[in-house]
Amino acid sequence: MLTESARNPADAVYHATVKAGDYWLYNITEGQTLRITDLEGNQAADTLFFNADDIAERYSMSDTVRSQGNVFLTTGTVLRSNDDRPMLEIVADTCGRHDTLGGACATESNTVRYDLEKRHMHACRDSWMLAIAEHPQFGLTRRDITHNINFFMNVPVTQDGGLCFADGISAPGKYVELVAKMNVLVLISNCPQLNNPCNGYNPTPIAVTVW
Repeated sequence: MLTESARNPADAVYHATVKAGDYWLYNITEGQTLRITDLEGNQAADTLFFNADDIAERYSMSDTVRSQGNVFLTTGTVLRSNDDRPMLEIVADTCGRHDTLGGACATESNTVRYDLEKRHMHACRDSWMLAIAEHPQFGLTRRDITHNINFFMNVPVTQDGGLCFADGISAPGKYVELVAKMNVLVLISNCPQLNNPCNGYNPTPIAVTVW
């Protein structure tokens, strides 16, 4: 559901731009609001959420989809953890819907989906693993890379129950805004994917803003 935010960017306590292919790792305190903005349109922001006080608790696609009875995420969606607790709620969304089924790109999946020569290409799992290696203080390991959300990515479900990576429905300046229901560690890979339409074959920056 399309919903504009009443928040003023001038009142934000934090703002950063994340280049395509880079990661962003940040703690959001309970009650704070996170906005992710698609600066140039048709960019995918592959995002993981963890309980900042206990990283064994993390975002669960299955609990979130079951709870809301919808495979797409938008305004009103409560992101639930693997302990079936609310982690964040989407309170504003100017894109319309976001994917949580398609997963994140990896060198292995690029090889299977596209071609052996694509294996060397940078992927979201690479960005996440780099974040883990460069920030050991958070205690994350590769086993913590599980369910993710692909903000701004368009992955329709086909009539036979399959998934299709389709042209994006986002546009420059579209954003999604989430309020934290607990202390949350956020890990974003700003997707470098060049092989399907999720980035319009041209990965671009995103912005992150915190109130």
